[in-house]
Amino acid sequence: RSSGVCAANVPDGQAMWETSNSLWAAMQSGTNMVYHAAGWLEGGLIACPEKFIMDCEVLQMLQRYMEPEVFATGPDEIALDAIREVGPNGHFFGIQHTQDRYESAFYQPFVSDWRNFEAFALDNGGVWTAERAHHLFKEIVGAFEPPDMDEAVREELAAYVTRRKAEGGAPTDF
Repeated sequence: RSSGVCAANVPDGQAMWETSNSLWAAMQSGTNMVYHAAGWLEGGLIACPEKFIMDCEVLQMLQRYMEPEVFATGPDEIALDAIREVGPNGHFFGIQHTQDRYESAFYQPFVSDWRNFEAFALDNGGVWTAERAHHLFKEIVGAFEPPDMDEAVREELAAYVTRRKAEGGAPTDF
């Protein structure tokens, strides 16, 4: 087992490279269980919804990388026939081999912005990744539909939360 821990305090570049490096090492080592793979900040003292969203994208990218077709080396993947067909002065978008693959060959991000800077800046002045993740988090939470729950269970849970808040919550005097 391994971990995707992060000591950063906010969902920024440091947070992403720490988690990405941890996750990359976990994937390359053949780890079969990764704890704390998404959303952790400050060594686990903070569960950040924006970082959770951003980490999920990193996890999906890693998952895509590990799919067999990504590193396959058969004739279709190496595409020597396609290279010969294009020749030194052609372009690959003009051949069927590329047309059959280009739309699904690459990971499609759901929070990353892969546009050039000019296009990024024109979109509301350039919305940074953490802010896009925040909007996506709000959208997901807003679409939540609570499952059916027995009213007695709901009341018991509400009473428990009220009692724990009155008691001061989890101890922090360690």
